[in-house]
Amino acid sequence: MSNPAERLVDLLDLEKIEENIYRGQSPDELLQRVFGGQVAGQALVAAGRTTDGQRPVHSLHAYFVRPGRPGVPIVYQVERIRDGRSFTTRRVVAIQQGRTIFNLTASFHQPEPGFEHQLPMPATPGPEGLPKLDDEIREHLGELPEPLERMARRQAFDIRYAEPLRWTPAEIETAEPRSAVWMRAVGPLGDDPLVHTCAVTYASDMTLLDAVRVPVEPLWGQRGFDMASLDHAMWFHRPFRADEWFLYQQESPIATGARGLARGQIYDREGKLLVSVMQEGLFRKIGS
Repeated sequence: MSNPAERLVDLLDLEKIEENIYRGQSPDELLQRVFGGQVAGQALVAAGRTTDGQRPVHSLHAYFVRPGRPGVPIVYQVERIRDGRSFTTRRVVAIQQGRTIFNLTASFHQPEPGFEHQLPMPATPGPEGLPKLDDEIREHLGELPEPLERMARRQAFDIRYAEPLRWTPAEIETAEPRSAVWMRAVGPLGDDPLVHTCAVTYASDMTLLDAVRVPVEPLWGQRGFDMASLDHAMWFHRPFRADEWFLYQQESPIATGARGLARGQIYDREGKLLVSVMQEGLFRKIGS
């Protein structure tokens, strides 16, 4: 399959090994570790496969315990914590080569009526007039480094930053710890709501820690810090499609002790808040 969106759907289509046990593939890419969004998305698929499919995911809470090895399959063991009248709870442990690398707790909620409110979406230019991420990087670097070029060819999401990327020390010094990107899958993802939820879970780990790095260094190019996601939490408020444009607003309220905290809100084109996200990441200066 040459279409990156099709590859993403295939990546999220786990093999059932035994009751409550699933196996997911991990692409053999020249990366330091397995992409965290992949593990989170696959774990959520495993959790969802053990439910009746009638209750959408409403939240997940996860910890990245060890780095996963690219190219090595990951086994997901699901524990059925609770099947209540309105809520279903699942715990998932991701195991690779006999070691736990990730654990996740997910909750599913039967939709029911209730009152509504939300804060408005921040004013942001639409995605159509914004450059694609790889084009913006090429404009400044001349050409993509081979690892980035390879990632761009396989990238399942069209990513467009709402503000121009910052490259010079003067631009970086005046930057606030905020970032915003438009995203959508580069092709159709089908009609299974769980696939769209897990695809956005995958995408939510791609740029969230940008908000921590914006005041420190360019987001693309030579990095001064080794980064790793520590934990990840998401709350799903409304149905959505990951193959339609969504805005990912991101900010970092604090960075200290080699850890940075980031929070994000995902909106649709009409300004409806779809998903809320929180993540803490580890930032160690390379060579220290």
